[in-house]
Amino acid sequence: MNYVIPLIALVLVGCANHPPPPDWLLTAESATGNHARLWLEGRDKLAEIQLNAAREAVSRTGDADQQARVELHACAVRLASLQGGQCPAFDTLASDAGRAENAYAAYLSGTLPAADRQLLPESQRLAWQNPQALNNINDPLARLVAAAALLEAGRLPPEGITLAIDTAAGQGWRRPLLAWLSLERERLERAGDPSGSEAIRRRIERVLGAGR
Repeated sequence: MNYVIPLIALVLVGCANHPPPPDWLLTAESATGNHARLWLEGRDKLAEIQLNAAREAVSRTGDADQQARVELHACAVRLASLQGGQCPAFDTLASDAGRAENAYAAYLSGTLPAADRQLLPESQRLAWQNPQALNNINDPLARLVAAAALLEAGRLPPEGITLAIDTAAGQGWRRPLLAWLSLERERLERAGDPSGSEAIRRRIERVLGAGR
């Protein structure tokens, strides 16, 4: 669950001795990571299998926070590909989930109150405060999520789009790459840059061709 904080880290926070994580947590951690990679690569059926495995693992605890984190993971992955930040699967858990989980859900949907910004993961909070801090986010998925959240808020500078494109391309993540390339092409067309737009069109065709 690298988009925010790994599930294991969330459970072990405050545990001085850091005991070995239970099997269900290891399963959920592995499955959420696999889901993200597969979905971003455009391999939907395999991604869904992994997401269901994560859901099944955390359901054994009956812990609303753990279940919420899996759903937020999936919603953050979709947001990274510019497919919106609404998270209906989280809504049924919201009343029992913690304040941090509810704050992150609001962040993804673009409705985060200013008073709850301190509850965001540090990298997301810093990028929200200063879009230039996107460059300081080391995790590629977290960087894409932060860029998409800024875009939804109308606060992402053009260089942020370039950074998102480079991030997705560097990971070989076809789905977000196509989404961010399409966005850049539209921006260039509006800016009256036909040659730049055409170059992006050719790149999109190359990405599409590779997936055929």
